[in-house]
Amino acid sequence: MKAWIDGKIIDGSDAVVSVMDHGFLYGDGVFEGIRITHGRVFRLDDHLARLENSAKLISLELPASVAELREATLATAAAFGEREAYVRLIVSRGVGPFGVDPTPCPEPRFICLVGSVVLYPEERRRQGLRLVTAAVRRPSPDVLDTRVKSLNYLNNIQAKLQAVRAGVDDALLLNQAGRVAEASVANVFCVRGGALATPALSEGPLGGITRDSVLKIAAAQGIEAREEPLTRYDLITADEVFLTGSGAGLIPVAELDGRVIGSADERPMLARLTHALDAFRQENGALIPGI
Repeated sequence: MKAWIDGKIIDGSDAVVSVMDHGFLYGDGVFEGIRITHGRVFRLDDHLARLENSAKLISLELPASVAELREATLATAAAFGEREAYVRLIVSRGVGPFGVDPTPCPEPRFICLVGSVVLYPEERRRQGLRLVTAAVRRPSPDVLDTRVKSLNYLNNIQAKLQAVRAGVDDALLLNQAGRVAEASVANVFCVRGGALATPALSEGPLGGITRDSVLKIAAAQGIEAREEPLTRYDLITADEVFLTGSGAGLIPVAELDGRVIGSADERPMLARLTHALDAFRQENGALIPGI
C-alpha cells in the first residue's frame, strides 16, 4: 500500500497520525472509497465533489483545493503502480485537545491510501451473498444525514458484526420506518419483470457512485429503473437482487433471512449490467500517469 500524508508519498506501513487527531478520537472527518480499474480512477471528480460536500455539511474545511487533492490521488495511485486497486481518501479534523469542540483543531489533514482490497471471494460472487436483516436501523436525516460519508461508521459496523455472528455475508439495514435503506457498505437493487428498483435517497441510503452509474447505464440502455420505497417483501419476491459499491462492484444476493431469492442459474440483468459497467468504467475514469 502507498500513502499520501503530509505532502509525501510513503509506504503505508510507515504512515502514522497523532493519537490526538480528532478523526481518531471522535470519528470527526469524512472519507471516500474509490475503485481503480483498467489503470483509471473511476469517476474521481464525482468522488471528490462528494468529499467536498460531506466536508461542507460538517463544517470541515478541506486542507487543499479539490484540484490539489485530485493531483495527490493520481500521484499516489501511480506510486502504487497497479491497474486494479482501491483508493481511500480521508479528511480528518486534525490534531486538537480533548473535547468534542472542533474549533481548536487548526489544521485539517488529508490522507490518500491506495492498495488492494478483496471484499468477497469469487465463489461467493458466483453463488450470491446471504444477508440477514440487521437489528440496528439507519439513522434518520434529523439525526445524521446519510449523504455524509463520515469517519464514524459505527452503525454500519454493528450491522456487519451481526451478519458475521449469524454466519452470513452481510446485513440489510432498514430505516426508521422499516423500509429498505442499504446493506452495510453497499446499495441495494432488485429486479422484477425486467425493471430495476432501488431505494430512493430519501429512504436513507448513501447516494453511491456505483449506484448512480447503474442508473445511468440503465437509462442509456432503455432499462426501466425506479428509485422508490422498498420493503423486505420486494427483495424476497424479486427475480434478482444485487448490491453495488465501489469496492464490491456488482454482486448478487442469493438469500435474505434464509429465504432464497430468484435463481442462482438465471441472473440475466446482473450479467448485462456487469458487462456494461466494465465498459462504463473504462470510459469514465481519470487516467493514472505511467499506468
